[in-house]
Amino acid sequence: MFTEKRTDRTFLAPLALLLVIAGMTAACEEKNAYVPPPPPKVTVAKPVQKPVTDYLEFTGNIAAVQTVELRARVEGYLEKVLFQDGDLVKEGEQLFQIERAPYIAQVDAAKADLARAQASFKQAKLTAERRRQAGRSGAISQQQVDEAEAIQQGQAAEVLAMKAALETAELNLGYTKVYAPFDGRVGRRLKDPGNLVGAGEKTLLAEVNQIDPVYVYFTINERALLPIMEKRNRPDPGTEARGKSQALYLGLATDEGYPYEGYLDFAAITLDPNTGTLQLRGVFNNPTRKLLPGLFAKIRGPVGENKDAMLVPQQAVGFDQQGEYVLVVGADDTVERRGVEQGPISDGMRVITKGLKGDERVIVDGLLRAIPGRKVTPVTEQASAEGAVQPAAPKEASQTKMSAPPPEPGAPAQKQ
Repeated sequence: MFTEKRTDRTFLAPLALLLVIAGMTAACEEKNAYVPPPPPKVTVAKPVQKPVTDYLEFTGNIAAVQTVELRARVEGYLEKVLFQDGDLVKEGEQLFQIERAPYIAQVDAAKADLARAQASFKQAKLTAERRRQAGRSGAISQQQVDEAEAIQQGQAAEVLAMKAALETAELNLGYTKVYAPFDGRVGRRLKDPGNLVGAGEKTLLAEVNQIDPVYVYFTINERALLPIMEKRNRPDPGTEARGKSQALYLGLATDEGYPYEGYLDFAAITLDPNTGTLQLRGVFNNPTRKLLPGLFAKIRGPVGENKDAMLVPQQAVGFDQQGEYVLVVGADDTVERRGVEQGPISDGMRVITKGLKGDERVIVDGLLRAIPGRKVTPVTEQASAEGAVQPAAPKEASQTKMSAPPPEPGAPAQKQ
């Protein structure tokens, strides 16, 4: 029994020693070496050069082309309101009626006074003619002739006075009907039927606006105005407002872009010394009447064309404490921060006015992986005019087929 236990210990000891030696040998053969990760991949594209129209953008207010306050020009009770609040009205359409009976009576009385004056004038004219004949024959004195002629002239003046009184009475009768002065939209009525209007004042009845077309007022500051005047060689900014030569584009706060097209109509003759701005006015057609007076509007006006503008995708432009910048990849694939000055957006791309030459590789995708001073793996793409980055054309697939590995012994053959 003792002999068997000793034999087992003698056999296990050399086996353990062999295992320890084998592990140490394997550890010596496998060495842990640090392999740095490859540079991150980024997408780069060269700036796009193409003609771009330069625009200036403003904020303005929409106003009616014409605004008229309808007032009672004669005294009386308001009889009729012939419209609904907010109606579209045509020029010459009757909107209000003031009681007419007193003014019809005044017209009739003026006509009677005129007829009486005309009859008196006729009698005075005949009398004067008879006295002139009698005076020529010596039957009456010249004084009597002169008196007859004076009466005739007085009656003639009375006829003119009665005609004027009749015209006034007819005008007052006409003022009892209030008409729309032009095509437009009427506001709410400010007096209801039955109210006395025009008593001691010209009572305001309603307001009418002409809103097709509409005006849009906005201002341009001195720093933006002077370069335009120098570029166009026109010392008077008002010349732009003549002949509809200066186009304008308008959009509301909820509009994408500038769907309304108009033209510059007016420029003030002086700048406001308090703000250093010049007031301008545009005219825009408004057939749908969506452009309501009082709305704010964004306005864009073309001021010139840059034939060799440089554009990059909008997402390529960043901003930090030093200002606007883009990230470019140098010849050794090192990222570099390049300060730029940006212009307007054109077709979804940002115009770069300063900072790029045109041959740079601008990073347009993978900006979070690009750190200035570190290397990257650039993948060249083409920036389209719409601002999207187009992938490069794929490489043609190799025509060489990889041969399948031989099957293991006993495995079924693969189908070709």
